[in-house]
Amino acid sequence: MGVVSAVLVAAALLILAGLPAQWRVPGTVSPLMPAGVTFPVVGAFLIAYRPRLTLAWLMCAGGLAAAVHDFCHIAMLASMARGDLALAEFLRFPAQAGWAVSGITLETLLPLYSPDGRLPSPRWRAVVLLGVASVGTETARQFVRPDPPLEGYPLPAVVHNPLQIPALAPYMPVIGTLAWTAIGVSLALAALSLLLRFRRADPAGRRQIGWPLFAFAGYVVFSLLGLAAPGLVWLSIVWAALVPVAIVFSVTRHRLYGIDTVVSRTFVAAGLLVVVGGVYFGVAALSSLVVSGYDQVAGLAAALLTGAFFQPLRRMLQRAVDRLLYGPVGDPRVLAERLVQEVRRGDPAQALEPVIGVLREGLAVQGVAVEVTGGEPGLRAGVAGAVSGQVGDSPREVPLVWHGERVGRLLVGPPAPRRFPAAHDERVLATLVPYAADVAHAVRLAADLQRSRERILAAREEERRRLRRDLHDGLGRTLGEMAAAVTMARASLRSSPETADRLLRELRSGMDTVTHDVRQLVYGLRPPALDDLGLAAALRALTGPDDPEGPATAVHDEGDLADLPAAVEVAVYRIAQEALTNARRHARATRVRVELRREPAALRLLVTDDGVGLPPERRTGLGLTSMRERTAELGGICVITGEPGAGTTVEVTLPLPAHGAPVDGAPVDGAPPVRRHLAGPPGQAAGMSGGAADFVVS
Repeated sequence: MGVVSAVLVAAALLILAGLPAQWRVPGTVSPLMPAGVTFPVVGAFLIAYRPRLTLAWLMCAGGLAAAVHDFCHIAMLASMARGDLALAEFLRFPAQAGWAVSGITLETLLPLYSPDGRLPSPRWRAVVLLGVASVGTETARQFVRPDPPLEGYPLPAVVHNPLQIPALAPYMPVIGTLAWTAIGVSLALAALSLLLRFRRADPAGRRQIGWPLFAFAGYVVFSLLGLAAPGLVWLSIVWAALVPVAIVFSVTRHRLYGIDTVVSRTFVAAGLLVVVGGVYFGVAALSSLVVSGYDQVAGLAAALLTGAFFQPLRRMLQRAVDRLLYGPVGDPRVLAERLVQEVRRGDPAQALEPVIGVLREGLAVQGVAVEVTGGEPGLRAGVAGAVSGQVGDSPREVPLVWHGERVGRLLVGPPAPRRFPAAHDERVLATLVPYAADVAHAVRLAADLQRSRERILAAREEERRRLRRDLHDGLGRTLGEMAAAVTMARASLRSSPETADRLLRELRSGMDTVTHDVRQLVYGLRPPALDDLGLAAALRALTGPDDPEGPATAVHDEGDLADLPAAVEVAVYRIAQEALTNARRHARATRVRVELRREPAALRLLVTDDGVGLPPERRTGLGLTSMRERTAELGGICVITGEPGAGTTVEVTLPLPAHGAPVDGAPVDGAPPVRRHLAGPPGQAAGMSGGAADFVVS
């Protein structure tokens, strides 16, 4: 059907090209001609896609009928031009039958059965019967009409009608008026069926129905425009070729290509064309009257004024269409800007409330919820959350992913009553979800940092308790026993020298024990190697050949490391110690490189190995948590990256204060730690080296 109809239209065009001018009546090229090519081809494609789709078969049948009408009508004119009136009389009937079939299928049945191939309800069968009856009446009237007089006829000759009924001549105008009125009513009801479908459909159905509704509405508008201004009839001809394309999008790709975007761009373009054209010609006409004889000046003035109006007019039309389709906020970029402004105004830990407010307004849904998941083992799954409105029992779930790591989920409720389902617009979600993921990550960082600080305070109190216990029960008791031994030795020095000598030997042994205990306490507070050797040398001593089978380790330092704060030295030493331990015990590395670099405002530690890397599914152990807590205590950034089989990299950045200033994040005189914020584009934290980040602590 697709091939035959295309061949018939091509043959009709060839015949029309050779037709004498006096035989080319107005309306020979009508919207039926492009419909005879596009509708059957598109219908064939849909039949291959969905063989039982009624809509596709209607498109094929209607398009083929339109091609038959065009071919027979133009062939009839060619036969009349050659004087073969008998053939012209015969061709007139299939041409009229093709018009009838194409009119019923493409203009009545196709809107009624769009977009799913079913009627809106059984009651709409009456509209089908009305369309068939009205078109059938007009066709029968054409079949039996008497021959019109030659005077006033648009052709040089009249095609004789062998089936004419002269007795019906007085009633023909009334029958024609009634038939065309019924045809108009059936067409209006068919278009109304699409509008009613659109109003009653769910958001996904509205998006699907929007395509044929937009296509048929445009065809009606351009057809009326062609009746008012015959010179613009070509608009309806071109638009008729685009109607089946819109139906294809409705059936197969309505979720990918948003009809709301097409409508928006069309309205903006049409508004610009009308207003800018009116301004241009109006200014040109006024300028030509004021400065008569200077056409170039008038054209220049019109162009300048039109250019000045263009951009403000475009923005005004775009805002009007966006408000019509989506409400107060329609542009995803505007939503993103508002989201950024809302986040900047508040604390990261409290940023979820304004974020979900912007999301709910921009997506035009009844409710939005954000759930932030925990990033540490042993913690509950959700660490924070916020809800705006009602998300319903089965909300749409959108994962929030930050640098490959899932940090939460976005729950989108059912759409609010809107003309178009902006809540299911993938472009809007694709624009807003990265920002929501950034906020969720910041909220999780704030929660993790608070827990880390709580654990740091608890660990500090436990350490004080341990020191008190060790000093009181261990060192204090030992010193007390030593004092008692000294007293006894003095008392027995003259009476029993042997006893005094034994007591002094025991005292010497006790002093060795005290010395050992003191060294252990001191090492637990601060590694002695930092004071004896300095940070760089202490790291080299830490990587000494204690394990002959361990990896070859190299330490490189850069910058002045002499005046580092004590807390920074201890943190770097302990983090490097833990990273080297992991490289030896778990990574099975053969080479490890430790880099220490002093910068004007930060100290950077980089530990890389060539081991097995990080597995895809991993849990944060105590060692990694220790690195994280030590970095968080000083307000730094810790990034652990690594792909399976590509080694592991530990990068730590600790801020350095100005000379004499306290370390950022360290408590001073009982003051709370200072919270540091990361700034950057969505999905990127400052100081990251790239790769799949295990965690970043700020």
